[in-house]
Amino acid sequence: MTREVLAGIDIGGTTTQVVLCDPDLGVLDRAGVPTPAADGGAAMVGAALDAVRLLLGRTPGRLLGVGVGAAGVVDARSGRVLVASDSFRGWAGFAVTAAVEGELGVPAFLDNDVNAFVRGEATAGAVAGVPHVLGVTLGTGVGGALWLDGSLYAGPRGAAGEIGHVPGFGDLPCTCGGRGHLETLASGRALAARYAERTGRVRTARQIAAAAAAGDGHALAVYEEAGAGIARALLLAAGLLDVTTVVVGGGVSRSWALLDGPLRAALTAEPPVSGHGVDVLPSALGADAVAIGAAARARAELTPLLARVPGISRGRPDG
Repeated sequence: MTREVLAGIDIGGTTTQVVLCDPDLGVLDRAGVPTPAADGGAAMVGAALDAVRLLLGRTPGRLLGVGVGAAGVVDARSGRVLVASDSFRGWAGFAVTAAVEGELGVPAFLDNDVNAFVRGEATAGAVAGVPHVLGVTLGTGVGGALWLDGSLYAGPRGAAGEIGHVPGFGDLPCTCGGRGHLETLASGRALAARYAERTGRVRTARQIAAAAAAGDGHALAVYEEAGAGIARALLLAAGLLDVTTVVVGGGVSRSWALLDGPLRAALTAEPPVSGHGVDVLPSALGADAVAIGAAARARAELTPLLARVPGISRGRPDG
C-alpha cells in the first residue's frame, strides 16, 4: 500500500525549509534550500516545489496536500500574500496556493509563518495539548500568534497576537512604519543596531550572542534589555487575554540562555493580576516548526475530506 504524506513549506527571507510528514505529522524527510527572495514569487515557490519533488524522490509516497507558511500578511482564504517586507521582491500580491496546486495537482493552504509556528508547536511540539498559547518568534523581526481553545485565533483582520508591533518600547522607527515597537528592541536587527549604537561596531545577532557569552558587557546589556522588553510584552498579553503559556522560537531564541535570566526576573517582579505565573518555553521543533505547522494546517483542512475516502489515513485531528 502506498504511504500517504503531507508536505510543509516554510518560506523565510533567507532559507526555505521543507518537510515531508506522515499523517500523524512525524517528519519523514526534510530539506533546506536558499530562498531566491530577490527573484520574485514564482522563483520562491519554484525553489520550494523543487525541494518537495526532491523529498518525494527520496521518500516516495502519495502526496495528499501541501501547507505553506510565509512571512508577511497573508489572506489564508485566497492563498495570497497581501503585504511583504522589502526583503522580498514580487511577493506581495502573489497567489501562492494557486501556484502550488497548479504544479503539484494537490490542495494547498497558506498561513502566515508565525501562525504556522504556533500551530506546529501546539499540535506536535513544546505546547502540544495546551489549549491557550501565545507563540512568539524572534528573528529578523518579532512575530506573534494566538492559539485559543485549541485552535488558531487570527482575529477579524488576521493580525491577532502580533506582539512584535505593540508600541511602548522606546521611540526607534520600526520596519512596519511605526515607532517604539517591541521589534525595535528584541529582533535580530534591533540587537545589531543597539550594539552598534553602544560600541560603533557592526555585528550580527549571532556574533553579539558569542560576545555576550564571552563576557562583553555591551552585548550582555543589549540582551538584557531585549529580555526585559519581551517580558513586559508577555505581561501585557497575559493581562489582556489571561494567556500564561508562551512558546518562543526563531533565530534569536537560539541564544535563549542570554534572554532567559532577565526575562524571568521581569516576569517574577510583576506577575499577572490572575496570580498565575507566565510559563515560557523554547520551541521543541526548532527549524522545522513552521513547516510542520503548515503541514498540520493542510491535515486539518483535508481531514473531513479524507474521512470520506476509503483507504486514506486521517491522522489525528487538530485545530
